[in-house]
Amino acid sequence: MSLLQHDSPELDDAARGEAFTKGSSHVVWASIVAALVVTAVIAIYVISGQKPPPAVGEIEQVWVHPLHTETSGFDANGAPMPKETYDQIYVFALVKLHNQSQIPLFLRNALVNATLPDGIHSSYAATAADYDRVFLAYPSIPVPHGKALSLQATIDPGQTVEGTIVSAFRLDKQQWDTRKDLSFTLGLQYQPSLVLAPHSAVIDR
Repeated sequence: MSLLQHDSPELDDAARGEAFTKGSSHVVWASIVAALVVTAVIAIYVISGQKPPPAVGEIEQVWVHPLHTETSGFDANGAPMPKETYDQIYVFALVKLHNQSQIPLFLRNALVNATLPDGIHSSYAATAADYDRVFLAYPSIPVPHGKALSLQATIDPGQTVEGTIVSAFRLDKQQWDTRKDLSFTLGLQYQPSLVLAPHSAVIDR
């Protein structure tokens, strides 16, 4: 018998098993590669289909001023009436908005949201005219009197607008200091609202 030839059923079965194992490993690797390719294609499709938001912005600075108010005890005609006292928290915010879309955007309102232990308290920002009236009514208020942000502004494509808003909460300082979060919602006509958090620490005045 030649040493170069050995007919053994056991060796033939082993060889066939080895060949089968090699073939199976190629199938596994091909499946993995195919799965990765499909995942990459889906990811590219999803990313390419996502449009950036029409507007971006930031809350550059926030000032908070507590105010204790007591009425005069007289009505508009000078007749006596009971005095009333109440506390308010005035929130001033310097806001910057940028239109990164290809169409004009229309700002319609601004909402200040404070998360307190009992839930979210929200207050609409005053109009630009009422913003200026706050400084007329309280000339010594220790907050910079910057340009008001118009809540009826039209922001053209590529344009950036900046200005200050003010809102008030019927809270005292102790209640305000229990807040857990503060955010600002800018309402845009025909577009999703833009929610922004303060860019820096809130300044108490």
